[in-house]
Amino acid sequence: MKDEMVLKSQENKRTRCMVYTRVMGYHRPVESFNIGKKQEHRDRTYFKECLKVS
Repeated sequence: MKDEMVLKSQENKRTRCMVYTRVMGYHRPVESFNIGKKQEHRDRTYFKECLKVS
């Protein structure tokens, strides 16, 4: 089953959640951002630090 079909079939069980991000030392909900800041948040690149085994 494709991801889209799974999401459609489970749509009645889904709820909106508040997404917070850290801005200038404190946490703020992303939904309170202006249009430009929301796009900047979407464009962020996340990385996962690899552990080096010596």
